[in-house]
Amino acid sequence: MDNELLLFDRIQVIQATNQKYDLENNAYLSFSGGKDSTILHYLLDMALPNNKIPRVFIDTGIEYQMIRDFVLGLAKNDDRFIILKPTKNVKQVLETYGYPFKSKEHAKKVDQYWRSKKITHYLEMYIDPNDNGRFKTKYKCPKQLLYQFTPENKLHISHLCCDKLKKEPVSKWKKQSGRTITLTGMRGAEGGQRANIKGCVLTDNKGNVVKFHPLLVVSDEWEEWFIKENQIEICELYKPPYNFKRTGCKGCPFSLDLQEQLEIMELYMPNERKQCEYIWKPVYDEYRRLNYRLKKVEKVKLLWKLNRTTYIVKIVIRQ
Repeated sequence: MDNELLLFDRIQVIQATNQKYDLENNAYLSFSGGKDSTILHYLLDMALPNNKIPRVFIDTGIEYQMIRDFVLGLAKNDDRFIILKPTKNVKQVLETYGYPFKSKEHAKKVDQYWRSKKITHYLEMYIDPNDNGRFKTKYKCPKQLLYQFTPENKLHISHLCCDKLKKEPVSKWKKQSGRTITLTGMRGAEGGQRANIKGCVLTDNKGNVVKFHPLLVVSDEWEEWFIKENQIEICELYKPPYNFKRTGCKGCPFSLDLQEQLEIMELYMPNERKQCEYIWKPVYDEYRRLNYRLKKVEKVKLLWKLNRTTYIVKIVIRQ
């Protein structure tokens, strides 16, 4: 499907979903300030001109400053933007409920184990009889992290920071506003669990629509075309020299490209890098101790040219 046809298709899907579920009165856009939610913000206006669907941004205090400035800039001229804040700051949440580690799935398993001491399949290896008896490790705890289910583990790990910082404020707002359908910029092309979502419209066990993902089927290439074709302004973090592919909470230990993010911050946002080292210190220390996801020694190429071929290289040693 070419770009124009896919755009027409997405507009039709939004319009049909609006007719069926009255998005204009029942939905809100979960707006992160990232590329996907920005595209959806403009796509909604194409499909539903003059819509009053709220754009809800959660100001947790750990968004990139450029993201926050970008959102506040949009909000200045658009009263559909709503800024919410959590009741506790990030340090209070982490110290009370625990720190993220590796992934939401892993952190949840660790948290559940220490609440119940129940051994789950996550800790067990199994043999696939159809694979010549070789061990499978998919969805199993990495051997390197098995110690987190023993008394050797001293770090309070959990998956709850996102719930406390983001889900709770928006859940409270949803009850007050009566808007129960969440519009997101989630895309299957991002991979992971997103790739397993079967349809754009998600319902709960009672058949009520709870989420709508209009961008689920679009590609990175289509997004670039849409931005260029419609001269859409996106956050500077997605442009050179930063070239972020995703944003979210800065320095989040769940991020697979955490090392790269921190190195970019070291170059261009040193104060925000320091903030990350302070907020996530217990996790970063453990990552570096294990040589897992973060390096003890970083080599960062600065963009200061001494001549046509030589760059200063900054060595950062973190223990």
